[in-house]
Amino acid sequence: MALDDLPEFLTVEEAAAVLRIGRTSAYLLTQRWRHTRGESGLPVQRLGRLLRVPRSAIERMAVSPGDLA
Repeated sequence: MALDDLPEFLTVEEAAAVLRIGRTSAYLLTQRWRHTRGESGLPVQRLGRLLRVPRSAIERMAVSPGDLA
């Protein structure tokens, strides 16, 4: 599946599959993102009680793969 085919917002599990990392690792990275106020980790937005990873964040990671940590 191409990045353009992904929805605008992915579940953490979907983002983990795209990034080829485990579900637990993805959730830990979203926690890091929230606790460091976006300095490191996996970008995530809270929509009510749901966490969603913006497709644009995954696209940025694909263009300039950096350390998530």
